[in-house]
Amino acid sequence: MNEKITCMTEFDINRLESFLAGVKKSYRYNHNVLERLQEEIGRCLVVDAREISPDVVTLNSCVRLRDLDKDQEMILTLVLPGTANLEDGRISVASPIGTAMLGYAAGDTIEWQVPSGKKCIRIEEVLYQPEAAGDYHL
Repeated sequence: MNEKITCMTEFDINRLESFLAGVKKSYRYNHNVLERLQEEIGRCLVVDAREISPDVVTLNSCVRLRDLDKDQEMILTLVLPGTANLEDGRISVASPIGTAMLGYAAGDTIEWQVPSGKKCIRIEEVLYQPEAAGDYHL
């Protein structure tokens, strides 16, 4: 992934840290992805939910992405693992692409390593962000 400093809200960080603490010994999740998520949390800039830029991807944001390798667009909502369902366009923050997009902003290009090589996506637009909509409880 990129080395850009990302922004996250304290509310999101608390939920993510609770999730990570609960799955430390679980074999259900890819531990490399969980470690990367923990690294992203550790190096992010913490921003008040009322002050985070509306173009930053937070939990429960709906985002239009472009897969630069395939030149395909996709619309995904970033969620905690318990509510993820790719058929409904809800992607887990504990997945490689979910971890990759968390905290980045519209216009950012993100690269990360996958087993088959390097993957590259661009965040085209944040269609919905809970904080920008005043939905601070999501």
